[in-house]
Amino acid sequence: MFPTDEPDPTLLRGLSRRRLGRRDALRLGGMSAMGAFLAACGVQGQGKPSASVAPDAVAKYWAGKVQNNKLDFANWPLYMDPSKPELAKFTAKTGIQVKYDEVIQEMGPWFAKVQPQLAAGQSIGYDLMVITNSIQFGQFRDAGFLAPLDHSKLTNYAANAAKSYAATSYDPGNVYTVPWASGITGIAYDPDKVGRKITKLADLWDPAFKGKVGMFRDPQELGNFGLLAAGITPAGSGEADWTAAAAKLKEQKDAGIVRQYYDQSYVDALGKGEVWITQAWSGDIFQKNVSDGTNFEFVIPEEGGTIWTDNMAIPITAANPVDAIMMMDFFYEVENAATLAEYINYVCPVPAAQAVIKEHAAAATGEDKEYLTSVADSPLVFPAEADYSKLHYYVEFDTPQKQQAFTKTFEPIVLG
Repeated sequence: MFPTDEPDPTLLRGLSRRRLGRRDALRLGGMSAMGAFLAACGVQGQGKPSASVAPDAVAKYWAGKVQNNKLDFANWPLYMDPSKPELAKFTAKTGIQVKYDEVIQEMGPWFAKVQPQLAAGQSIGYDLMVITNSIQFGQFRDAGFLAPLDHSKLTNYAANAAKSYAATSYDPGNVYTVPWASGITGIAYDPDKVGRKITKLADLWDPAFKGKVGMFRDPQELGNFGLLAAGITPAGSGEADWTAAAAKLKEQKDAGIVRQYYDQSYVDALGKGEVWITQAWSGDIFQKNVSDGTNFEFVIPEEGGTIWTDNMAIPITAANPVDAIMMMDFFYEVENAATLAEYINYVCPVPAAQAVIKEHAAAATGEDKEYLTSVADSPLVFPAEADYSKLHYYVEFDTPQKQQAFTKTFEPIVLG
């Protein structure tokens, strides 16, 4: 691990002048509802080692593979400091040259783009990619498109990751993935415009905000809030529950309360005052307030919010898998996890990073000190256990037919 007593000045430069940016629609799903509490809480889940990979698959895949000193990395936009200080640090440490592309905008189109090459056993041009625990994640996994991980090469992950990450139902035992970051879906609002505290999902249905409410266009995000608003726990819900949730959302739409169903553009709509209250992702609001000096509030609704995880994975056809798994483990050095969290402001999978960020804040001055302190103290980056009591994971589809039924139930609300 690199020393943590003095923060790298290049990692602090410009923190007080950050630019907002975040990826497009998150494709969620796959985690059983309260079976595996996330990250900073370290609550033990009930996941079991995956049976989807043959016992000798790891040995067979990694046999004869060596470090090639190059790496092609596919990620979402603005999921790393644009100056990429961590990548420079990685290259200095390992000699591996990294080509980093922000080419993933949505999970559905990304899967559709790379599926033909993977199905043909061809390279997709990337050795490492960040993919959401989602419908498409299941497609990647079940089609055999993800390389099984050699955990003997993931010593930092074993030492520093929150133990709950090994218990998720979408990838129990981290057979194929390790987390990049996680986040919370809740409600953001402009207190100057709404004129009161927002505390409930029911506020998104309030006629007082007619034409000023934003909702997500992604069926999983939209459907999950519909379920929670209807008093239904997403995990374990069935088609009758989805129909009830869709009816609840249709009432909201028919009443003219929803201005628009958004992707990432909801942030701009909130900033411009086009919407006053909206579904939102936790890190976006933190970043928006820092970068633009706004005072938007983010709340986990009383009825519940949602949680998701983005994961590093190696495509089965990767040309440089050893270099890729070295990169995976690099981001689990506590110092590197801390500097990444300082920039992206999403839930950090390394609990010890909070103390390092506090050390960086103590060594900083002025606006950088203020900013780093706010990151270390933010419940949106290091949530408290009480926050998790209100968070839910998403509907888990055990058949393609159920997945299709869910999508067909909620898509018409956005498209109709």
